[in-house]
Amino acid sequence: MDQSLHAVKGNRVRRLRVSQRVAVTALAALLAGAAAPALATADSKAVPKAAAGQDRPELQQAIQAFVDAGFLGMQARVNDERGEWVGSAGQRKLGASAKPPTNGRFRIGSATKPFIATVVLQLVDDGKIGLDASVVDYLPEFELDRRITVRMLLQHTSGLYAYTGEFRPDGSVEPGIPAAGREWVDNRFKTYQPQELVRFAMSRPARFEPGKGWSYSNTNYTLAQLLIEKVTGHSIAEEMKRRILRPLKLRGTVVPGTTDLPGPHAHGYYRYQDESGQWKVVDVTRQNPSLQAGNGDMISTTKDLHTFFSALNSGKLLPTRLLAEMRKPHPKSAGIFGSYGLGIYVQDLGPGCGIVLNHNGSATGGYSTAMLSTPDGKKTLTASITFGDVAPDLAQAFSKALENLLRQVFCGGQARRADEATPAP
Repeated sequence: MDQSLHAVKGNRVRRLRVSQRVAVTALAALLAGAAAPALATADSKAVPKAAAGQDRPELQQAIQAFVDAGFLGMQARVNDERGEWVGSAGQRKLGASAKPPTNGRFRIGSATKPFIATVVLQLVDDGKIGLDASVVDYLPEFELDRRITVRMLLQHTSGLYAYTGEFRPDGSVEPGIPAAGREWVDNRFKTYQPQELVRFAMSRPARFEPGKGWSYSNTNYTLAQLLIEKVTGHSIAEEMKRRILRPLKLRGTVVPGTTDLPGPHAHGYYRYQDESGQWKVVDVTRQNPSLQAGNGDMISTTKDLHTFFSALNSGKLLPTRLLAEMRKPHPKSAGIFGSYGLGIYVQDLGPGCGIVLNHNGSATGGYSTAMLSTPDGKKTLTASITFGDVAPDLAQAFSKALENLLRQVFCGGQARRADEATPAP
């Protein structure tokens, strides 16, 4: 185990616990772009017989608990020493009886970030980007603070304002470009240019001086996308295909250039209040993902996310020294999913469970994603959960379901002991 993983070993604040404040983001973590070939129908046929849900009823029951908590549907994939298991629960679409397809595509939200970080680090390995070089040297048009480095973008330590809004010290929200509510619903097909998103962020005060704090900001990864495109001379879709999608044969993964969700998929819905205070529900399966350029716009499948995250953590995509950099947690980033490195979280699940690497994702409306792996890449959980027309019980039922699923996959199914209570953050 490298030193970066030892740094989080034993930290009980980051064990199996979900607070209501981060529950929606947790969905993304729990479950796992543009136009690409249609999903091969052989995908579902490739699942071995042992992967049938009835062969591991504890996992089927674990994902059913999310539907019981109020979510519309869930599909999940587990790869471990027993082989591969896939299952789904709930509904594929409101009003339909069919379950979500286990080979279906979904919007992966911030699970996009490890893909972007991997490409940037590959360019570091190629000598085309300096990890601790000033970003302004590559992207002078944005007049960034010279102290902001490439590492700070990937690590969320640049201090750059998040263009979709920030929390004020009193807990209230300072709005940015609308990413929620009726205003987002009404503009969900609008096309944003990544440069537009960055310039909006640059028009707002920085959260802190570069390198002096930690704050999760999608602006960092939109800049990382622009950095990749500037250095390579290729679009992010082209470079992602060349470096990751084609070598790993990720046929279900796309960097979207369209509002459609191609191939088999479950539908995602968004609940919001109108001017009269009435709750409305809208199908947001189709939406323009350009608002999440570089930080949350990709589409994938549980199978492809497993293949990618297993390959990354087993050392197939980055040399040892850069994989170690990726896993080096920033001391100020500790939170519910662990501590942040360069595009991934490092989390200690506690005794009998060990360390997992993860990055969750919540697309704007409708979909959340989980992508977790042991450090050697041999055990993974990838999943997608969809929202329906009711408000899920995030405070209790979801929290319990999340903890149980992680324990089934990474802790041998053991129940938490009474003496393992986790202190409040």
